[in-house]
Amino acid sequence: MNLLTRYLGREIYFSIGLVFLALIMLFAFLDLIHELNAMGQGQYHLGYVLLFVILTIPGHIYELFPVAVLIGTITALVQMAGSSELTVFRSSGASIWQMVGALFKIALPLVVLSFVCGELLAPPSERMAQQLRLKAQNAQVSLKEFRSGVWVKDERNFVNVKNVMPDTSLLNIDIYRFDENYHLQAITNAKRANFIEAGIWQLEEVFETRFGKDGISTNAQPRQEWRSTLTPGILSVLLVVPEQMSAYDLYQYTGHLKDNHQKSARYEIAMWNKLVYPLALLVMMMLALPFATYHRRAGGVGAMIFLGIVLGLAFHFVGRLFASLGALNDWQPFISATAMTGLFMLLGMLMLWWTERR
Repeated sequence: MNLLTRYLGREIYFSIGLVFLALIMLFAFLDLIHELNAMGQGQYHLGYVLLFVILTIPGHIYELFPVAVLIGTITALVQMAGSSELTVFRSSGASIWQMVGALFKIALPLVVLSFVCGELLAPPSERMAQQLRLKAQNAQVSLKEFRSGVWVKDERNFVNVKNVMPDTSLLNIDIYRFDENYHLQAITNAKRANFIEAGIWQLEEVFETRFGKDGISTNAQPRQEWRSTLTPGILSVLLVVPEQMSAYDLYQYTGHLKDNHQKSARYEIAMWNKLVYPLALLVMMMLALPFATYHRRAGGVGAMIFLGIVLGLAFHFVGRLFASLGALNDWQPFISATAMTGLFMLLGMLMLWWTERR
């Protein structure tokens, strides 16, 4: 079995590497074409465009992992079946389930690599790419959830932020303070806010209006401390979409939304998807094995690879569709995130059962 695992691993890793190379080149080329439309804005010249494309590659690698593993494994196994190598292994006593075990061992390093890429490489790389483009274009992040900017609930306060800079400092902030009965107590306007330490922001050019029993009073200060549960880590989600955040950041932000009684379905689905996504590689390996039972005369290597591409793309895009529908219809986040993985696992087990019966 160790010999089988090593031999299969060498062939499969090589095929997966070639598939990854082709897919990454394709997606990078598409990104380059898209970014060329924005070239020339501010200092955003060709060098920045190429650097932006390079920084987005880790995110593509993470997203394409299951697709590349499925196509690469199918390619390797079908070619080995065509040259009768798998027939030799089977006639030597290797059962279909022993081969599944060997494929799972081969997949484990890929699972770890996928998790590391999704947690440690892709999120900061994507954030750096967005910040690089914003700085090069001399732009601010204008948040369009409402015409007035983004609204955030912070305990009993409601915070309106017009602009978030790439360094997560805030411009043009309005803080509406309410008492326990949600009666308006004060409105604080600041031109800028900089994060100092946990729980404390430094407001600049502050103008405060207080509403009391004795009437309305105003006060202007050059600087003022603002104590808030908001952090740059939480606000950074405004620069990166949930699907490109790490599971840890998603967990923190989901907790913040729940504490403030806000909808968190999209972020919960993204969090569960981050945790389950690497395990999908095991399912892709298992799903690829039945393809090796088909010989060249049953449709050829090209037909099997094409079917693998169709299945991989279906997993990628239909999985996103499930996640979007789950967020829109308030489905249970865990079910929305794992539906496609569970469906493909069932499909793989049925195909293996049918193969074994033959």
